[in-house]
Amino acid sequence: MQRSEETKKMILTSAVNLFANKGYDSVTIREIAKDAGCSHTTIYLYFKDKESLLHQLSMPSLQELHHQLLQISIQHTLSAENRLKKISRAYIHFCLKHQNIYDIFFNAKSSRVDEVEQELEINKLRIEIFDMMKLIFQECLSIPSNEQLLAYSRIYYFNLNGILSTYSYMHEPLGVLMERLTPTFDLSIEILLLGFKEKLNKGE
Repeated sequence: MQRSEETKKMILTSAVNLFANKGYDSVTIREIAKDAGCSHTTIYLYFKDKESLLHQLSMPSLQELHHQLLQISIQHTLSAENRLKKISRAYIHFCLKHQNIYDIFFNAKSSRVDEVEQELEINKLRIEIFDMMKLIFQECLSIPSNEQLLAYSRIYYFNLNGILSTYSYMHEPLGVLMERLTPTFDLSIEILLLGFKEKLNKGE
Protein backbone atom coordinates (compact mmCIF):
# COMPACT_ATOMS: atom_id res chain seq x y z
CA MET A 1 0.00 0.00 0.00
CA GLN A 2 2.78 2.44 0.88
CA ARG A 3 4.59 1.67 -2.38
CA SER A 4 1.37 2.29 -4.33
CA GLU A 5 0.91 5.67 -2.68
CA GLU A 6 4.53 6.57 -3.40
CA THR A 7 4.11 5.61 -7.06
CA LYS A 8 0.92 7.65 -7.32
CA LYS A 9 2.65 10.63 -5.72
CA MET A 10 5.58 10.37 -8.16
CA ILE A 11 3.17 10.28 -11.09
CA LEU A 12 1.34 13.38 -9.85
CA THR A 13 4.63 15.20 -9.21
CA SER A 14 5.85 14.39 -12.71
CA ALA A 15 2.54 15.50 -14.20
CA VAL A 16 2.66 18.82 -12.35
CA ASN A 17 6.22 19.52 -13.49
CA LEU A 18 5.59 18.55 -17.10
CA PHE A 19 2.27 20.40 -17.35
CA ALA A 20 3.91 23.49 -15.88
CA ASN A 21 6.89 23.37 -18.24
CA LYS A 22 5.27 22.19 -21.48
CA GLY A 23 1.56 22.86 -21.11
CA TYR A 24 -1.22 20.35 -20.49
CA ASP A 25 -2.04 19.67 -24.14
CA SER A 26 1.57 18.97 -25.15
CA VAL A 27 2.29 16.35 -22.50
CA THR A 28 1.54 12.66 -23.09
CA ILE A 29 0.92 9.86 -20.62
CA ARG A 30 4.11 8.16 -21.87
CA GLU A 31 6.15 11.29 -21.05
CA ILE A 32 4.70 11.40 -17.55
CA ALA A 33 5.46 7.71 -17.06
CA LYS A 34 9.05 8.13 -18.24
CA ASP A 35 9.58 11.08 -15.91
CA ALA A 36 8.01 9.19 -13.00
CA GLY A 37 10.13 6.11 -13.67
CA CYS A 38 7.26 3.75 -14.39
CA SER A 39 5.50 2.27 -17.41
CA HIS A 40 2.55 4.01 -19.02
CA THR A 41 0.40 1.01 -18.13
CA THR A 42 1.23 1.62 -14.46
CA ILE A 43 -0.30 5.11 -14.70
CA TYR A 44 -3.60 3.59 -15.83
CA LEU A 45 -3.73 1.60 -12.59
CA TYR A 46 -4.17 4.92 -10.76
CA PHE A 47 -5.69 7.27 -13.32
CA LYS A 48 -8.24 6.58 -16.03
CA ASP A 49 -6.71 9.13 -18.40
CA LYS A 50 -4.93 12.48 -18.53
CA GLU A 51 -8.13 14.30 -17.53
CA SER A 52 -8.28 12.20 -14.38
CA LEU A 53 -4.71 13.23 -13.60
CA LEU A 54 -5.63 16.88 -14.12
CA HIS A 55 -8.62 16.47 -11.83
CA GLN A 56 -6.66 14.92 -8.98
CA LEU A 57 -3.81 17.41 -9.04
CA SER A 58 -6.06 20.49 -9.43
CA MET A 59 -9.28 19.89 -7.50
CA PRO A 60 -7.96 19.95 -3.91
CA SER A 61 -6.34 23.37 -4.41
CA LEU A 62 -9.32 24.78 -6.31
CA GLN A 63 -11.71 23.51 -3.63
CA GLU A 64 -9.58 25.22 -0.99
CA LEU A 65 -9.74 28.49 -2.97
CA HIS A 66 -13.48 28.11 -3.48
CA HIS A 67 -14.01 27.71 0.26
CA GLN A 68 -11.84 30.74 1.01
CA LEU A 69 -13.69 32.94 -1.48
CA LEU A 70 -17.07 31.71 -0.22
CA GLN A 71 -16.17 32.75 3.33
CA ILE A 72 -15.30 36.22 2.06
CA SER A 73 -18.44 36.52 -0.08
CA ILE A 74 -20.73 35.99 2.92
CA GLN A 75 -19.04 38.68 5.06
CA HIS A 76 -21.96 41.08 4.71
CA THR A 77 -20.54 43.36 7.39
CA LEU A 78 -18.24 44.47 4.56
CA SER A 79 -19.44 46.51 1.60
CA ALA A 80 -19.70 44.78 -1.75
CA GLU A 81 -16.70 46.76 -3.00
CA ASN A 82 -14.55 45.70 -0.03
CA ARG A 83 -15.61 42.08 -0.47
CA LEU A 84 -14.65 42.31 -4.15
CA LYS A 85 -11.25 43.71 -3.23
CA LYS A 86 -10.74 40.99 -0.62
CA ILE A 87 -11.75 38.23 -3.04
CA SER A 88 -9.47 39.70 -5.69
CA ARG A 89 -6.51 39.75 -3.30
CA ALA A 90 -7.22 36.15 -2.25
CA TYR A 91 -7.34 35.04 -5.89
CA ILE A 92 -4.11 36.85 -6.73
CA HIS A 93 -2.40 35.43 -3.63
CA PHE A 94 -3.55 31.90 -4.50
CA CYS A 95 -2.30 32.12 -8.08
CA LEU A 96 1.06 33.63 -7.15
CA LYS A 97 1.49 30.97 -4.46
CA HIS A 98 1.01 28.38 -7.23
CA GLN A 99 2.72 30.49 -9.88
CA ASN A 100 4.13 27.53 -11.84
CA ILE A 101 0.83 25.68 -12.14
CA TYR A 102 -2.11 28.09 -11.64
CA ASP A 103 -2.61 28.37 -15.40
CA ILE A 104 -3.19 24.60 -15.49
CA PHE A 105 -5.58 24.82 -12.52
CA PHE A 106 -7.78 27.32 -14.34
CA ASN A 107 -7.27 26.83 -18.05
CA ALA A 108 -6.41 23.22 -18.94
CA LYS A 109 -9.48 21.61 -20.58
CA SER A 110 -11.43 24.75 -19.69
CA SER A 111 -14.73 25.83 -21.24
CA ARG A 112 -16.65 29.08 -21.66
CA VAL A 113 -18.02 30.55 -18.45
CA ASP A 114 -21.46 31.05 -20.00
CA GLU A 115 -21.92 27.39 -20.89
CA VAL A 116 -24.59 26.01 -18.57
CA GLU A 117 -23.88 22.30 -19.01
CA GLN A 118 -20.40 21.18 -17.96
CA GLU A 119 -19.10 17.64 -18.35
CA LEU A 120 -15.97 17.99 -16.23
CA GLU A 121 -16.19 18.53 -12.48
CA ILE A 122 -13.16 20.80 -12.63
CA ASN A 123 -14.97 23.16 -15.02
CA LYS A 124 -18.04 23.22 -12.78
CA LEU A 125 -15.81 24.34 -9.91
CA ARG A 126 -13.98 26.92 -12.04
CA ILE A 127 -17.30 28.45 -13.10
CA GLU A 128 -18.55 28.47 -9.50
CA ILE A 129 -15.46 30.51 -8.59
CA PHE A 130 -16.07 32.91 -11.48
CA ASP A 131 -19.78 33.18 -10.65
CA MET A 132 -18.97 34.01 -7.03
CA MET A 133 -16.86 36.92 -8.23
CA LYS A 134 -19.55 37.93 -10.74
CA LEU A 135 -22.28 38.07 -8.09
CA ILE A 136 -20.29 40.45 -5.90
CA PHE A 137 -19.37 42.47 -8.98
CA GLN A 138 -23.10 42.65 -9.80
CA GLU A 139 -23.82 43.88 -6.28
CA CYS A 140 -21.20 46.62 -6.69
CA LEU A 141 -22.79 47.86 -9.92
CA SER A 142 -26.46 47.20 -9.07
CA ILE A 143 -27.28 45.82 -12.51
CA PRO A 144 -29.32 42.78 -13.58
CA SER A 145 -27.77 39.50 -14.59
CA ASN A 146 -27.43 39.93 -18.34
CA GLU A 147 -24.89 40.04 -21.16
CA GLN A 148 -23.61 43.41 -19.94
CA LEU A 149 -22.83 41.99 -16.49
CA LEU A 150 -21.07 39.01 -18.09
CA ALA A 151 -18.99 41.33 -20.28
CA TYR A 152 -18.04 43.57 -17.34
CA SER A 153 -17.22 40.53 -15.19
CA ARG A 154 -14.96 39.18 -17.90
CA ILE A 155 -13.13 42.51 -18.10
CA TYR A 156 -12.68 42.41 -14.31
CA TYR A 157 -11.31 38.86 -14.59
CA PHE A 158 -8.98 39.90 -17.42
CA ASN A 159 -7.67 42.63 -15.11
CA LEU A 160 -6.86 40.08 -12.40
CA ASN A 161 -5.03 37.86 -14.85
CA GLY A 162 -3.14 40.83 -16.24
CA ILE A 163 -1.85 41.44 -12.73
CA LEU A 164 -0.82 37.80 -12.49
CA SER A 165 1.03 37.84 -15.79
CA THR A 166 2.95 40.89 -14.56
CA TYR A 167 4.07 39.40 -11.26
CA SER A 168 4.23 35.63 -11.87
CA TYR A 169 8.00 35.69 -12.35
CA MET A 170 8.90 37.99 -9.47
CA HIS A 171 11.42 36.54 -7.03
CA GLU A 172 10.24 38.77 -4.20
CA PRO A 173 8.72 36.78 -1.29
CA LEU A 174 4.95 36.48 -1.75
CA GLY A 175 4.09 38.11 1.57
CA VAL A 176 6.32 41.09 0.84
CA LEU A 177 4.94 41.42 -2.68
CA MET A 178 1.32 41.35 -1.49
CA GLU A 179 1.97 43.89 1.25
CA ARG A 180 3.76 46.24 -1.15
CA LEU A 181 1.26 46.04 -3.98
CA THR A 182 -2.12 45.50 -2.28
CA PRO A 183 -2.91 49.26 -2.40
CA THR A 184 -2.29 49.19 -6.17
CA PHE A 185 -4.41 46.04 -6.59
CA ASP A 186 -7.25 47.67 -4.64
CA LEU A 187 -6.94 50.87 -6.67
CA SER A 188 -7.29 48.90 -9.90
CA ILE A 189 -10.66 47.57 -8.65
CA GLU A 190 -11.79 51.07 -7.67
CA ILE A 191 -10.89 52.44 -11.10
CA LEU A 192 -12.63 49.58 -12.91
CA LEU A 193 -15.80 50.11 -10.89
CA LEU A 194 -15.73 53.87 -11.44
CA GLY A 195 -15.36 53.36 -15.17
CA PHE A 196 -18.21 50.89 -15.37
CA LYS A 197 -20.47 53.06 -13.21
CA GLU A 198 -19.74 56.06 -15.42
CA LYS A 199 -20.62 54.04 -18.50
CA LEU A 200 -23.82 52.84 -16.86
CA ASN A 201 -24.77 56.40 -15.89
CA LYS A 202 -24.42 57.40 -19.55
CA GLY A 203 -26.75 54.56 -20.47
CA GLU A 204 -24.13 52.75 -22.53
